[in-house]
Amino acid sequence: MSEQPDGLLEVGRIGKPHGVRGDLFLSLTSDLVQRREVGAQLIIFDSSGQRTLTITSSRPQQDRWVVHFEGIDDRNAAEKLTNKFLYAAPIDGAEGLWVHQLIGSEVEDTSGVSWGICTGVLNNPAHDLLELESGVLIPMPFVLSCDEGITVIDPPAGLREALLSDDSDAAK
Repeated sequence: MSEQPDGLLEVGRIGKPHGVRGDLFLSLTSDLVQRREVGAQLIIFDSSGQRTLTITSSRPQQDRWVVHFEGIDDRNAAEKLTNKFLYAAPIDGAEGLWVHQLIGSEVEDTSGVSWGICTGVLNNPAHDLLELESGVLIPMPFVLSCDEGITVIDPPAGLREALLSDDSDAAK
């Protein structure tokens, strides 16, 4: 599925099967415990439309989770779910920054200077990066808040100048 379903958030992706009893690896983009606990309901879209999967067991394994979904009891059934994106409804009251709120927001530093519009959030091994329309990348540790379409950042002194400097100046 190429489009995000209305009212749902992408929370991860199903990986390959683990073993022969229907367990699967999950790579979650959400760090909310509620997304990986027993009883959690995650939604996929396949040729038959929307389908809800309920987690019956879950355990960490390296940087992923091994889960078992209700009714997926053998490797063949599990293989049919490989590479499906997982969606879920937003959780009321959950604290944190949400990708869908960051994208499209105006990025300003703590002194009110605009840095531009956030066009994406890139997954990076060290930490995620805000991608601005200018191509500038802002490390997530500098993001303080995102509220009502404004993302406030607190970058170290000189970062803006360093990021916006012309590469040809360095060659001189």
